[in-house]
Amino acid sequence: MLSDPIADMLTRIRNATRVHKENVDVPASKFKEELAKLLVREGYIASVERVRDEGTKFDVLRLGLKYGNKREQVIKHIERISRPGRRAYVSHENLPRIHKGLGLAVVSTSKGLMADREARKAGIGGEVICVLW
Repeated sequence: MLSDPIADMLTRIRNATRVHKENVDVPASKFKEELAKLLVREGYIASVERVRDEGTKFDVLRLGLKYGNKREQVIKHIERISRPGRRAYVSHENLPRIHKGLGLAVVSTSKGLMADREARKAGIGGEVICVLW
């Protein structure tokens, strides 16, 4: 049993990009699917699809990973911020700017998951799930 499934997803992405895998499978949930769709929308991963794992009969998310021209990693750093033992909530004025706006902070708001710049523009804060660049 996992105590933090979001951290497990981020670790699987981190490990798979370091060995230049084409895709990685993570156990499916609605929250992880929304997080993956946000990463696709922001250009950090190539694709996401929900498939049935034949071995376990559970759904998995198959994430297509993205690399640069010379196979350099698009995701150079990915880190979980708000953890089950220490939640990190911020107001819209205190949303972090990652690498002067070139990175991404994923924020869980009352309107759903958003990028930090979307939440800042909408004027809502929330829980900072993770940061990446």
